[in-house]
Amino acid sequence: MRKYGWNTFKDLIFRNPSVVEQDLHVDDGDENTERGNWANKKEYILSMIGYAVGLGNIWRFPYLAYKNGGGAFLIPYFTMLVLTGIPLFFLESALGQFCSQGPINLWRAVPILQGVGVAMVMVTLIVSIYYNVIIAYSLYYMFASMQFPLPWSSCSSNKPHTQTNKHKRTLLSLLMWLHRSTCLFFLSRVALQRSSGLDETGPVVWHLALCLLLSSIIVAAALIRGIKSSGKVVYFTATFPYVVIVILLIRGVTLEGARDGIEFYIGSQSNLTKLTEAEVWKDAATQTFYSLSVGWGGVMTLASYNNFHNNVFKDSFVVSLTNAGTSVFAGFAIFSILGHMAHIYKMPVGEVVKEGFGLAFIAYPDALSKLPISPLWSILFFFMLLTVGLDSQFAGIEVITTCLLDAFPKLFKSKHALLTLTTSSILYLLGLPCVTRAGIYWVTLIDQFVASWVLLFLALLEVAGVAYIYGGNRFIKDIEMMLGKKTFAFWLWWRACWFFISPCIIVVILVWSVITFVPPTYGEVPYPPWGLALGWLMIAFILLWIPAVAVYKLIKAKGNPWKRLKSLCSPSDKWHPYLDVHRGERYSEERCRHRKSHNNKQQINVNVISSSWL
Repeated sequence: MRKYGWNTFKDLIFRNPSVVEQDLHVDDGDENTERGNWANKKEYILSMIGYAVGLGNIWRFPYLAYKNGGGAFLIPYFTMLVLTGIPLFFLESALGQFCSQGPINLWRAVPILQGVGVAMVMVTLIVSIYYNVIIAYSLYYMFASMQFPLPWSSCSSNKPHTQTNKHKRTLLSLLMWLHRSTCLFFLSRVALQRSSGLDETGPVVWHLALCLLLSSIIVAAALIRGIKSSGKVVYFTATFPYVVIVILLIRGVTLEGARDGIEFYIGSQSNLTKLTEAEVWKDAATQTFYSLSVGWGGVMTLASYNNFHNNVFKDSFVVSLTNAGTSVFAGFAIFSILGHMAHIYKMPVGEVVKEGFGLAFIAYPDALSKLPISPLWSILFFFMLLTVGLDSQFAGIEVITTCLLDAFPKLFKSKHALLTLTTSSILYLLGLPCVTRAGIYWVTLIDQFVASWVLLFLALLEVAGVAYIYGGNRFIKDIEMMLGKKTFAFWLWWRACWFFISPCIIVVILVWSVITFVPPTYGEVPYPPWGLALGWLMIAFILLWIPAVAVYKLIKAKGNPWKRLKSLCSPSDKWHPYLDVHRGERYSEERCRHRKSHNNKQQINVNVISSSWL
């Protein structure tokens, strides 16, 4: 890795004209000397795993498995992974790698759906705001863990006496309630300084604002050279969580009660009768879909920096199965320690289990405070949350900057570092309302409205657009240009998924999610009507890009309405592999010129016929 001094760093930020030709986000050995490529295959795989493995793998999946029958839940989970998760992940990866473009320019394949790409970027932009805040929470808790005793363990006590009496369970329940209340008090009143509701904004919480600033600086520094620098950072951030999970698991299984926790999670307490409940299959499909980050634009973006002939098929399996395995593996570490906490309080494991924020910032910190050397385990846990969050945030920022670079290459190519710093700064400023005393209400609002069924709708348009408008067979020929010729039998399964199975499953989940949608609350605190209206406006802001871009393109197109629609449902002249050497016969310049000339002749004929009728 090249060494850069202060002068070169200034050139990175301000681009001294004397060194414009030295593009520091492209290396000499890159296949694509304009956009750059991953330095090696490992950096791409680690970046993709880091992006796919998010906080939901740690604080969402274990709870869903416990809730939906334990080990029995793995049957619908892996079934949905095969039917929807891997096919959609493969589709997005192949699209990005084929054209070497981000999620907006990628829709040159189906110009009328280019608004879907814009909507994906808008989702990523909005979600990146609150995801940065969650990273700030993790930073704050990590710093707060650097003291003994832990600040949320003031009501903690030693292991209760073992003698039995009729009041023991009542006392233990009261003790757990007191300690859980202490953890909740620390989260609400100390960490968040939470107000009474969204109406009461209050001042910025300074320690969270500083943690948010630190998070933004870390992200900007990691992406200062785009994938060239983030590709080096993920060697640590994508692998360290596994080290922590192993350490927590080893520590957890040595504790009393760990077996009970694991049994409740995925052991003998598994309930196969749960498989007859439709809700279980819906939860499995939803978790698979969100866990792989399909529909956000990040998968396409990261794949767009691959070499053209990279084996994207094998990579899709590696990332998808690693992501699913991480979810299952993390659950053992979580439930072994929760089982120990249940043992201490002599209560069923089900009464100590939480999900989401409750697991990460209440239940698990509570459990960790019971362990010897509790600050060490707490620091490790929140540092793990930090690294998991950072990897996802890296990809989110990369989606935004890549789309800007692809849209305005002459303007931004020589200012990549400045673009990254500007994007990170804007996200920091937009995140400040989320670190006020009403911040947690904003975070929950964005999470419940934006990171919801909207992504299912975008994914449905994506798979339908590729399979039915662009043409599934044409898409398969594009993939074969990258991977080589495959047999008809090889593609039979993927055709079935892209044309029928995956779209049908997404439609069912989408309709179900919309019908069963419940206005969000934070605990028992309801949102004011204007807050809920703002949530629906965020959804409208995202989805309106789809018809708006389509209408704009229809207006700009030439010919009668049917001709305009037909032309926008066909690939544009700019849809082809990025480098000429990879265009082959199917996308040769001569063939593209011939197709354009043929379209122009048809347009003239249409105009003549229209004039004769008039």
